[in-house]
Amino acid sequence: MQPTLRLYNTLTRTKEVFTPVDPQNVRMYVCGPTVYDYAHIGNARPVIVFDVLYRLLRHVYGEGHVRYARNLTDVDDKINARAARDFPDLPLNEAIAKVTQTTTAQFHADVDALGNLRPDDEPRATGHIEEMKAIIERLIARGVAYVAEEHVLFHVPAVAGLKDAPRYG
Repeated sequence: MQPTLRLYNTLTRTKEVFTPVDPQNVRMYVCGPTVYDYAHIGNARPVIVFDVLYRLLRHVYGEGHVRYARNLTDVDDKINARAARDFPDLPLNEAIAKVTQTTTAQFHADVDALGNLRPDDEPRATGHIEEMKAIIERLIARGVAYVAEEHVLFHVPAVAGLKDAPRYG
């Protein structure tokens, strides 16, 4: 019998029993770094927290039953600015690739030095632009997001009012 795992839900401000959708395939997806410069202490905190959670889930459900994904944001205004600054003679996309390859390697070296396990998957944002655009279009169509000053923002009252809206803690 598996031990009961209780996690703190910041939305309800209570500890709640964690019940995976599929105990044979527990999935964990977390936001990773925006790879435009060296990691800083603020980048280390979530990496460590999620490493501890990943290890705990593997202990409770078994190593072969937990899948951990952490995205890398490799498209961002800061990346573009650094690429243009550091590699002015290269086409922008090549310069961006150089910056993100270097900073991703630096990030991995830093988190490895902290003793963290690598995630099972590390998708890059640039590999999923079309999917992101489709999700954004659906959110806007549902009225839970809107465009303002060339940004897409959540319409918080609309999200809170949706009966079937996902709740994130």
